[in-house]
Amino acid sequence: MFWADKIAEQIIASGQHRPLWVDDMFTPSGFAHTGSLRGPLVHDMVSRALRDAHESVTLTYVFNDFDPVDGLPPELSSFSDELGKPLRTARSPEKGFASFAEYFTKDFQQVLQNLGVNATFLSSWDMYREGKFNGVIREALESSEKIQDIYQRVSGSKKREKGWLPLQVICEQCGKLGTTRVHDWDGVTVAYTCEQSMVTWAKGCGYTGRISPFDGRGKLPWKVDWPAHWKVLGVTIEGAGKDHSSAGGSRDIAKALCEEIFHIPNPYNLPYEFFLIGGKKMSSSKGLGLKARDITKLLPPEVGRFLFTRTDYRRAIEFDPVGTMAIPDLFDEYDRCWHAYNNGGNEELSHAFEYAQTGGIPTRQKGLFIPRFRDIANYTQLPNVDLWDKFEAMKGSQLNEEERDLVGDRLTYAYVWLSNYAPNEYRYQISLKQYDEIDLSQKQWKFLNELSEIWPSVNDPENLQSEIFRLAKTNGIHHQQAFQALYMVTLDKSHGPRAGWLLKKFSTDVMVARLTLNKQTHPAKHGTTVTILHKPELFTIHPEVKKRYPSVSIGVALIRGVGILKTDEQLEDEKKEFLSSLTGLTTEVLGQYPEIVSYRKLYKEMGVDWHSRRPSPEALLRRVALGKGLYTVNTCVDAYNLVVMKHRVSVGAFDYDTVRFPTVLRFAGEGDEILLLGDKEPTKYTAKELAYYDQEGGYNIDFNFRDAQRTMVTEKTKNVWINVDGVYEITPEQVEQSLHESIEKIVVYCGGTVEFQGVVA
Repeated sequence: MFWADKIAEQIIASGQHRPLWVDDMFTPSGFAHTGSLRGPLVHDMVSRALRDAHESVTLTYVFNDFDPVDGLPPELSSFSDELGKPLRTARSPEKGFASFAEYFTKDFQQVLQNLGVNATFLSSWDMYREGKFNGVIREALESSEKIQDIYQRVSGSKKREKGWLPLQVICEQCGKLGTTRVHDWDGVTVAYTCEQSMVTWAKGCGYTGRISPFDGRGKLPWKVDWPAHWKVLGVTIEGAGKDHSSAGGSRDIAKALCEEIFHIPNPYNLPYEFFLIGGKKMSSSKGLGLKARDITKLLPPEVGRFLFTRTDYRRAIEFDPVGTMAIPDLFDEYDRCWHAYNNGGNEELSHAFEYAQTGGIPTRQKGLFIPRFRDIANYTQLPNVDLWDKFEAMKGSQLNEEERDLVGDRLTYAYVWLSNYAPNEYRYQISLKQYDEIDLSQKQWKFLNELSEIWPSVNDPENLQSEIFRLAKTNGIHHQQAFQALYMVTLDKSHGPRAGWLLKKFSTDVMVARLTLNKQTHPAKHGTTVTILHKPELFTIHPEVKKRYPSVSIGVALIRGVGILKTDEQLEDEKKEFLSSLTGLTTEVLGQYPEIVSYRKLYKEMGVDWHSRRPSPEALLRRVALGKGLYTVNTCVDAYNLVVMKHRVSVGAFDYDTVRFPTVLRFAGEGDEILLLGDKEPTKYTAKELAYYDQEGGYNIDFNFRDAQRTMVTEKTKNVWINVDGVYEITPEQVEQSLHESIEKIVVYCGGTVEFQGVVA
């Protein structure tokens, strides 16, 4: 029997939890992480199972928006003045929302509705303000000593505190809730003090006064508030994460409060297991795990819901989509349950599919062809493949309308997976190896060079496949050696997919560069006209960096006497013209460029997830690919960003007069801090991260991710210090080219005189 059906059967058989009222709660203090979905989906499935058993059920979901703001996600560090205020009165992070609570409530509510949670959504703030909690507040205040006895008896963690009362009120002077201590109750009003040091995360104003605790002026502490909600609503079924149900935990306290203070039955408990990523419990405050809103972006609603329905609530769910096959595996399991449903197979699998549906249950279709997600992801990476034709060949007949729609729907999510989550080995990524790192014969190189000449003009992959065989024969090498050479220079592998299709996947400039690698000059190793600079009084590369990353080269320059403006009409026109040239750019194409792959490889070496911290060229181009346009910073930054996007090589500009020279590119000190642009709180480095340092500390992070506030270029900047970042496939020649063009652009729009420029390698 399916787990939700078992629970429904037990509840009905007990006869102790009527009327059947299922409830769950969430505090909208930030974006919910994916693990926060388990509770509402467990409760929704139990209510569905009860309805399937022909029972009348009420399902509610309470947003605890009366709670105080007691912490902030990193992106909202500038909201520290809101700490301590009720979530419902704190200001919204974005315009268009009435409060902090409304902003995050609407976000999570939309996710829940997308996943088919059919609950009545309630607000604790509204219920308190409407007077629905007046009775339980009075009961709690008049039983304060008994509540303290319960705390001490059940958990053993709280000592008796003379004068303690189970309530906090909103301070009449500063509007904070989390800093008030109530210390007297006369049956009509309570006395309180807004204490400056009551909590570490907010500071009270020191005001003392008396106020009525009713009609939304006061709120019960959450361990009392939880069972109080049960009494106010009439809840008979509510669970929580298993940590709340540990011996002496909040659930045991709530049970005792039900019996001894509020005199109601203890609701049926559902102590569900955690949702884990990498074996760890998800936590928004620690930045661990995906946001709940992301689940509906990377999975269709029914598959996202299936992630929770398939697993018994008493078992942990392990889901780590980044760099794994977790998503294709999930689709496979969903399809297995779908087949069981369509063909009258295993009842448990069939019910798992049914409970995953976000709308009506589909009609059983025995002959339905269900295309595998991983097949779609694989075929879509190959050019000139008609997916519908491909799957019709697999099916052996034409796809019906539903099957064609299914291919189209899954294609959308396949693109998301390939762009952001698929393992590198599953994606066809271009090799970064240089000529002298690839062991090929002269005949093989000759074959590749000739292939580079005919490849751009042969559009049909099948014809190109034939040309490869012909060229191999002409050059007197076995076709296996020819294909091996091709795969080695493109994929750094000895084998791969059909070569004709593979070659057409990558852009012309990328493929020609790889096939003619033996003809290219490598300035860092063989010496060219690159201007090598030696100015240790200004900049050096630390020996440990050169030892670990011998391919690193840095362009540096000093431009004096610039005049930087906020905007320039001609520059804006040039930006628009350049953006129009990028029409058709996709996030998948970005992953093919050797420069982007080089930075990603470095980030991986540094232990940085490039999905969350995009190297600057990728971040700029990704905005364009997603149709978000570009930020306007100032004429200096906007000018060199055009060069960054053109060559995909990172450029950074800094206010020369705020940098304390000499500077050095080195590994950061473990725990060193940097206050990044746009942040209120400093970010800590790890010892594996590369950064530019001056005599005061780091002034950028992760080589080219973000820069420090203290050295930022503004409209007041008069002298500009430039760094251009090269590593792996990004040669000193490319670094110098980007440096030279960046200087030209800056001088055009900002003026100034170039004092020197060159490359440190």
